[in-house]
Amino acid sequence: MHRSRPLAALVLAGAVVLAPTAAAAHVTVQPGEVPGGGFAKLAFRTPNERDDAGTVKLEVSFPTDAPLAFFSVRAVPGWTSTVERAALPVPIEVFGETISEAVSKVTWEGGTIPPGGFEEFEVSVGPLPEDKDELVFKALQTYSSGEVVRWIELREPGATDDPEFPAPVLKLSGSDEGAPVPSGDDQKSTEATSAAAISALRDEVDSANRRAGIAIAIGVVAALASIMAIVRRRRSSPGS
Repeated sequence: MHRSRPLAALVLAGAVVLAPTAAAAHVTVQPGEVPGGGFAKLAFRTPNERDDAGTVKLEVSFPTDAPLAFFSVRAVPGWTSTVERAALPVPIEVFGETISEAVSKVTWEGGTIPPGGFEEFEVSVGPLPEDKDELVFKALQTYSSGEVVRWIELREPGATDDPEFPAPVLKLSGSDEGAPVPSGDDQKSTEATSAAAISALRDEVDSANRRAGIAIAIGVVAALASIMAIVRRRRSSPGS
């Protein structure tokens, strides 16, 4: 009985060590936190948790309570993406443009994530809301065996542990001040500076061309002088 205690303790310790690893192998959004108010490139990192099947489809639902007006998806070799959009109950205005619909779901399929592998499916979105702390992207992962894992669960208020099948959650920090959009005067100043730089570069190139031309001319003159000197020596030598 006493000998079994160290063995039991070792097994328990191993279970404690392995548990976080297993729980961490789920669909997540990367990075996990970005500033609100701006644009961001997000990657839905999808590991394959099965030893006997490949992941063949990923479906990600986008939040309807915080529509993302501008959206683009990055091509993934071997995969096809399908973007679904939904009409907004009330159109919104973003950067002077009226938006009446927003992305509601993206599906990637046609490729395969093999056992032990992972893939990242990237999108560019914005502007991110400034009045929310997080955005939830519920995801469905389909395996070649037909199994569908629903990563849609949210942590209960006050809970310290993640649910078994947590949904990807993007944390939003303070607003993204970013670089200001140039005003009309700033744009004119930038254009003038660029024109001056181009003019200076053109002058430098012209000057370099002139110097190169002069160097070539000097070389030609020197070569002719050498040829004439050789001819004179031959004419003046005995028996010529």
